[in-house]
Amino acid sequence: MTSPLKSWLDRCPWWLSSAECSLRKSWITRLSHSTRIPDRGGAAQLAGSLTSIALLSGRFGDSMLVGAGTVLQAAQVEQVADAGGRLIVMPHTDTEIIATAAKAGLCVVPGFSTPTEAFSALRAGASGLKLFPAEASPPAVLRAMRAVLPKEVAVLPVGSITPVNMAEYWSSGADGFGLGSALYKAGMSADRVAANAATFVSTIRLLSRRGPNGARGHHAAA
Repeated sequence: MTSPLKSWLDRCPWWLSSAECSLRKSWITRLSHSTRIPDRGGAAQLAGSLTSIALLSGRFGDSMLVGAGTVLQAAQVEQVADAGGRLIVMPHTDTEIIATAAKAGLCVVPGFSTPTEAFSALRAGASGLKLFPAEASPPAVLRAMRAVLPKEVAVLPVGSITPVNMAEYWSSGADGFGLGSALYKAGMSADRVAANAATFVSTIRLLSRRGPNGARGHHAAA
């Protein structure tokens, strides 16, 4: 059975980690978007993030899976949903947040780095898994993880992902990638963001043409 996250991975070639990038380059209409909801920074910063989610979901909701990243509190799930978000991304395996998001019908992708965390997340209702930080989990680790994880579960490495290291993760079983500073940094020009995006797009398209990721035979994207 295809998971909701896998359906979006098939449709959308991008999962970006910054609202500013999508706002600057809204021509990238086929993407799944995660905007940061920090635990610090005050109510004004949180309100700004929720406003971005509302604007993006209102404009691109039919072609983008819009939501929030770095979600650290279960209470934020309802706030994201109220703003129109349908995606919750976490850096950790907090089963309360996962269960809250799953019960609300949202797509939830928690971070994990061990099989114990992965299976705990899946039991709580995770839609997919975020291998984080990828710097600490090289492709050989992902390959070993894929040997025990259910084949239908999407796994996305996140952390220092670049066009250079995507191929080895892909061949080791990655279903997609979470992109951050290699794609967008505060103050970066729109032209620079567009050039970075074009490089990632060409890389994932090349990998897709080479064949399925790992040995599982399903198509995926970044």
